[in-house]
Amino acid sequence: MIPLFPLQSVVYPGERLALHIFEERYQQLITDCLQNKISFGIPTYINKKLDYGTEVLLQKVEKKYPGGESDVICIGKRVFRVKSFSQELPDRLYAGGEVDFMQDTDDGKEELQEELLRNIAILYVELTIDKPPVFTIPFISYQVAHKVGLSLEQEYQLLKLRSELERLTYLIAHLKSTIPVVREMNRAKEVILMNGHFKNFDPLDFEDFKL
Repeated sequence: MIPLFPLQSVVYPGERLALHIFEERYQQLITDCLQNKISFGIPTYINKKLDYGTEVLLQKVEKKYPGGESDVICIGKRVFRVKSFSQELPDRLYAGGEVDFMQDTDDGKEELQEELLRNIAILYVELTIDKPPVFTIPFISYQVAHKVGLSLEQEYQLLKLRSELERLTYLIAHLKSTIPVVREMNRAKEVILMNGHFKNFDPLDFEDFKL
């Protein structure tokens, strides 16, 4: 049974998460984390359900405000699945629930990491991103998951995968399907920008044409 802080976002193990705490119930949660050294869970609220989430530890309170609000830094730890949910824990304002922590298989392969980084580099070139983030091998899939244009549903699907090999394969497949779409959008943009301008066409020789 752990405190739960549902959000419409996905938090991954190892992720550094900055939160602005303003509701009274979560102000109480942060106080309990500080005093009792407890962790809490952030289950992803998606499709009107709570199922999978990530346990996080409070690392530090960055700033406190006169009204009780605060800016805090947390670190993602372990993926869990929600077994039960209560709007309020006994004598507390915040929610909680019983969770099962999920076992993970560390079976990532360096060649897949290299392939993933190659595809990320191609994506960033196509998107003309200035100062793109730099990743070095070895790394884990969670480190790049927020940086490759996944939708919330896709990020959630990645969270549910229990093998690093599966996650790397999933991200590579996503990029291989996304990059051609980005290229086509770039081509469409060039066509739109060329509308009304003089065009320089390559001449055709008609020797190989047949009716």
